Amino acid sequence: MADATTQVTIRGKQTPVPLVCIGGVDVIVVGRYLKMAMVKDEDYFEGVAVKHPQQFVAEIRRRGIGADIFSFAQRIPDIGRHYDHAVYWDNVAAIQLSDYDSWWNALPQETRRNVRLATKRGTNVSEVPFSDELVRGIVGIYNEIPIRQGRRFWHYGKDFETAKRENGTFLERSQFIAAYCGDELIGFIKMVYVGRLVSIMQILSKASHHERRPTNAMIAKAVELAVSRDASHLLYCKYVYHRNYSDALTEFKRRNGFQEVKFPRYFVPLTLQGRIAVALRLQLGLAEILPRRVLATLLAARAKFNSASQGNILLQRV
Repeated sequence: MADATTQVTIRGKQTPVPLVCIGGVDVIVVGRYLKMAMVKDEDYFEGVAVKHPQQFVAEIRRRGIGADIFSFAQRIPDIGRHYDHAVYWDNVAAIQLSDYDSWWNALPQETRRNVRLATKRGTNVSEVPFSDELVRGIVGIYNEIPIRQGRRFWHYGKDFETAKRENGTFLERSQFIAAYCGDELIGFIKMVYVGRLVSIMQILSKASHHERRPTNAMIAKAVELAVSRDASHLLYCKYVYHRNYSDALTEFKRRNGFQEVKFPRYFVPLTLQGRIAVALRLQLGLAEILPRRVLATLLAARAKFNSASQGNILLQRV
């Protein structure tokens, strides 16, 4: 049975989920029909969470936490497959760091131009402390537009207290980068240090200031800060989503020096339902199962629908 419940962010909303502690590692259970056990905040866990998978899984089974599958992953730079469990080759966008000049010189000319344009067009970028002033600026970015990248924006409509609580995690290992135009916050990055890795937890900028290129300038600052802390890699979520390498976000990451790194994610069935799901790859979700052409059609339809919805939402706020 679960020891307690904890709050996790699912699709931008705080959601209570069961939690158990196994060998000092918090494990949560998520999902409605297919219940998945996983390490809480796995991407930001310091050290190796699952050192002995067989023992770890045995304890999960003994505790009877109501999960169908247990999932865990390896982390850069240890990305060779070590275990015989069902595996899915996940991916992350990563910059392998040595020095700033090496990263800068390898960038496309257009990207270097955009970083320079940011300064010329009045964008000021610097490291800033976590403060109420920063959070108020973040709320302004959250509530600028309800649709981003063709989908509903999870953070749209959040108030000050919610934004402060959600951005106040891992503060002892975090750095914040802010982009200002005058006194207006037009972009921010939250980075979390995990050993020698630096993971961008969130990066956002105002669409109305796109021409000032704040995102390019903030990534350049993130590389500078990560190199100064002797980090080995700067990570920026997935490199590719839904197997769509032509996606605009993937292209943006490529142009800013990120590369795809694949790593093994394991799935260990705990119940009969879990065994059936893993055999049919259902734990990956429809986006990883549907044919690419069908998925592309559905994503395009969603983007078109959300674009129309955005106009209606903004009109309602007037």
